[in-house]
Amino acid sequence: MALPKWTDERTEQLVSFVGDTSPISQAMVAEAAEDLETSTRSVSSKLRKMGYDVELASSVSNRTFTDEQEATLQAFVTDNSGQYTYADIASSFEGGHFSAKSIQGKILSMELTSHVKPAEKPESVRTYSPEEEATFTQMVNDGSFVEEIAEALGKSVNSIRGKALSLLRSGDINAIPKQKETKGSSKADPLAEVNDIENMNVEDIADEIGKTVRGVKTMLTRRGLTCADYDGAARKEKASS
Repeated sequence: MALPKWTDERTEQLVSFVGDTSPISQAMVAEAAEDLETSTRSVSSKLRKMGYDVELASSVSNRTFTDEQEATLQAFVTDNSGQYTYADIASSFEGGHFSAKSIQGKILSMELTSHVKPAEKPESVRTYSPEEEATFTQMVNDGSFVEEIAEALGKSVNSIRGKALSLLRSGDINAIPKQKETKGSSKADPLAEVNDIENMNVEDIADEIGKTVRGVKTMLTRRGLTCADYDGAARKEKASS
């Protein structure tokens, strides 16, 4: 299967993902490759062509399981059947040397998945009440501007734009409301407007600040923040190790 080409949009996503990190570790290369659905070799090559300092793959220790580690993992999983998720096992096993995905792959190959505790799906945090959504929809249909809706509901402009995207996807509105004033890019941190990041899903945060899910994950990783279904702190630590 041919790998996707490096369009301007995909290149911008890659640049946004790595940020100011230098040198870029192979762990971060792997994360970027997963997000962009391409190979680590393609990501490394593209970054080097753009002048980034990228860790050589040959310098990274081989993280395959030894026979002893496999036996230890098997004993741990079976002795604690149903008690730990893949993430729990990864954080405890061999000092966190293996990622949750590596642990999952190895357990799958050993046919021990029945012993792993299913990860609980975080409950979605509702940031708009049904009444606020009804007001929002009515104001959009009446042609109100983003700023007017924000003032009426006591929300930020970014929150209104994000909610508009959500309602557009669900078919509750037919168009994104216009903004009275179009300002240049702001250096303000959009996450600063979110009061309960720890208990919100990535998708909820994206709707709240008017960003994409991928963009929110990038911001959480770069800032080392954790929400209900994404551990940006662990991702940042892994990328810098």
